[in-house]
Amino acid sequence: MATPVEVARVLLARAVDDHAMAEDLAPSTRIPDAGIGFHAQQSVEKSVKAVLAFNGIQFPYSHDLEALIDLCEENGVKIPAALSSVDDLSPYAVELRYDEPAPSGVDRSEGIEWAAEAIAWARGIVEPEPQPPAETDSASSDTN
Repeated sequence: MATPVEVARVLLARAVDDHAMAEDLAPSTRIPDAGIGFHAQQSVEKSVKAVLAFNGIQFPYSHDLEALIDLCEENGVKIPAALSSVDDLSPYAVELRYDEPAPSGVDRSEGIEWAAEAIAWARGIVEPEPQPPAETDSASSDTN
């Protein structure tokens, strides 16, 4: 069984994949707004779930970004201010793509920026910068 850290790292890697797809597809006029919104939403969702998993917080199978962010906050996990309106991406979630007409009008660059912000935030938690080893006093251990 995967550990919470392993689950978090897999989710974060998938968030990075979705962000790359949104970013690479965004300039194409052949790709509908809903496609870009979907990948941006998935990137944010997986980033939030990576943070939840890393912290050992059970999360529901849900694409509702507001509910996932509320779950973070209820458990003392701070959400960056840059993600305050990210729930605007929730209509692009997979469950709505099949049951309702595709939403349109996503600001492609804003969605991609939200995804990048979510990834950076999650990376800072899941993959923190390694700390340099503590320096030892080599003069006191030197026997010359």
